[in-house]
Amino acid sequence: MKEVNPNAAPMVRIRGLRKSFGSHVVLDGIDFDVQPSQVVVVIGPSGSGKSTFLRCCNGLEKPEGGSVEICGRPLMQDGRMLPDHDLNALREEVGMVFQSFNLFPHLSVLDNVTLGPRKLRSLSRAEAEVEARALLEKVGLAHKASAMPASLSGGQKQRVAIARALAMKPRVMLFDEPTSALDPELVGEVLQVMKLLASEGMTMMVVTHEMDFAREVGDVVVVMDGGGIIEAGAPDVIFTNPSQERTRSFLQAVLTRT
Repeated sequence: MKEVNPNAAPMVRIRGLRKSFGSHVVLDGIDFDVQPSQVVVVIGPSGSGKSTFLRCCNGLEKPEGGSVEICGRPLMQDGRMLPDHDLNALREEVGMVFQSFNLFPHLSVLDNVTLGPRKLRSLSRAEAEVEARALLEKVGLAHKASAMPASLSGGQKQRVAIARALAMKPRVMLFDEPTSALDPELVGEVLQVMKLLASEGMTMMVVTHEMDFAREVGDVVVVMDGGGIIEAGAPDVIFTNPSQERTRSFLQAVLTRT
């Protein structure tokens, strides 16, 4: 586990986070901090609120209550979101990688990666392409710069999506089950890129069912159930000596299945 500076301000600070869909309570008063350069891995059964928790961290879901701060700036407080202009500016600090890639099908790989920096960071095409090619090199896809998304495998699409998020130079990266839509043989190539980012000190929150990744790369493993965090701690503790019976039964089920 990385050393945490006790005097450093959290990159993500969440207090009393609440979210419902109709009468169904999805998040029930979550408190949590993510420190600079930490990799926080969120696990738990389906329907426990993991993805909603992550989406509340960049305003894709609007909570009913509580507060969220990203990089020291409030995203929302007491259920009131920032105005759209300020919210979009803050989202530039937070990269998001989804299950379903969300690439623009009519744009080449290079254009997918350069679009955000050109439109939102005001880079020239030449400047954006230099940065994009370096990022594609990082994710192992420099040779696919001119390819169209339809010609890529699922793993390649997800690596392009990671490069596209990194092109905005975020300070925090959020990953919402980034390998769940992939064929099993393609999972490793995406996880390898995420491991590289973790080794470089990127602050990351990862919702995943990949227990080996959680154990190997996570600094903190958060276990969710029933809309709350039932325990959180170092991977060795969570996977070998969890304090909650619900964690033990969940891990027994998923580790037996894999």
